[in-house]
Amino acid sequence: MMQPTLQTERLTLRPMVAGDFPAYAAAMASSRAAGMGGPFDARAAWGMFCHDIACWHLFGHGALMVETRPAGQTVGQVGLNGGPLFPEPELGWMLFEGYEGQGFATEAAGALRDWAFENLPLETLVSYTDPDNFSSIRVAQRLGAQLDPDAPRQDPSDLVWRHARRMQ
Repeated sequence: MMQPTLQTERLTLRPMVAGDFPAYAAAMASSRAAGMGGPFDARAAWGMFCHDIACWHLFGHGALMVETRPAGQTVGQVGLNGGPLFPEPELGWMLFEGYEGQGFATEAAGALRDWAFENLPLETLVSYTDPDNFSSIRVAQRLGAQLDPDAPRQDPSDLVWRHARRMQ
């Protein structure tokens, strides 16, 4: 599947390119990655970066970088993760330092969620959050996701938020 470029009122979600890696690696090396099992060294971050791209070719979904419009400032990433390491398809988001609190994660994740439900044979998606990551919990709630205590998870301590396909 071709990687889409999505537009929202304030953002462009675009395919990842090699030039995105330094900012991605910096975020993954910081405490921001703690809820994902990090911080990660550059080698691990590179593997994750490549995974995010490869998922498009393997599963028809993956990650997109998030840029502001019209300035083109890269502020983070949003993605659909899947494959053998995930119990079910996951909608995830990550903002780079300094871009929190502006609604970018909710706007980007909502756009990718809507694209997924329009273009993929999915009835639900999940988002995994660390129970102490209150910012991500609020994003999941603003997206309308419901806590699913019975959902399978990689990390037993994760909270699982279920996004259901909206009736058209």
